[in-house]
Amino acid sequence: MNFRLIFAIERNMAPLIVLFGLALIVVFFILYKTPARKVILPENYKDLLQNHVSYYQNLSEKSKLRFEEKIKDFLSYVRIDGVDTNVEDLDIMLVACSAVIPVFGFKRWKYYNLKNVLLYPAMFNREKFLASGYEKNTLGMIGTGPMQRVMILSKPALREGFLNKSSASNTGIHEFVHLLDKEDGEVDGLPETLFARKNDSKWLSLINQNIEKIILQQSDFNQYGAYNKAEFFAVASEYFFNQPELFAQNHGELFKILCTIYNQDPSLRQ
Repeated sequence: MNFRLIFAIERNMAPLIVLFGLALIVVFFILYKTPARKVILPENYKDLLQNHVSYYQNLSEKSKLRFEEKIKDFLSYVRIDGVDTNVEDLDIMLVACSAVIPVFGFKRWKYYNLKNVLLYPAMFNREKFLASGYEKNTLGMIGTGPMQRVMILSKPALREGFLNKSSASNTGIHEFVHLLDKEDGEVDGLPETLFARKNDSKWLSLINQNIEKIILQQSDFNQYGAYNKAEFFAVASEYFFNQPELFAQNHGELFKILCTIYNQDPSLRQ
């Protein structure tokens, strides 16, 4: 028996065996899915939605059932935890609503870029991710780097966005719109996973026009919308979902293109 030949074959095969093993590991992690948690909504969840979420209030009974199923699905793969604050049933429902409202026009949608939502007792420090001890200047943000797949929200700001019926602002929706924007890899105000590229030029033109009006103080959009295109998209979306009739009246062309992006017209809800 030629032992040298056998040794040479085994030596040449070793790298292939290692590569094959690594390939199996990669395929496993690609195909593996964390089992969805069984979700039991609070006993009074319908009352919470009906009393606090105007978007839900104006849905048909059939659409309300579909909305509730989307809430359950979201909560099956995203955890909601409090940092120095208690997470109440209302908070859980409002976070879930913030997630569901922007994607309600799509039959199937999962936030694959999110695993955990952290609620803070007030504004927090954006750079240190801390609720105390540093300058607190942020109401909500999506994490990057070591905080990837994490969203942080100020609990009072989350509630204010739904409880103030006359406001065009909604911190929860704002941050979930950033997540949608991020689906194509970049938070840039161009949600390419939702919107055909052929519409980019028109969309960018409208963004630039409206940012200029904000700067000149000739607009009813939140001033923060002038910070960049991504923030304008989020600010406009808050307004679009919170006050759709007023938005359509004041910004007709922009309203139509947002209806296309989100595949829904919130002004036509029952």
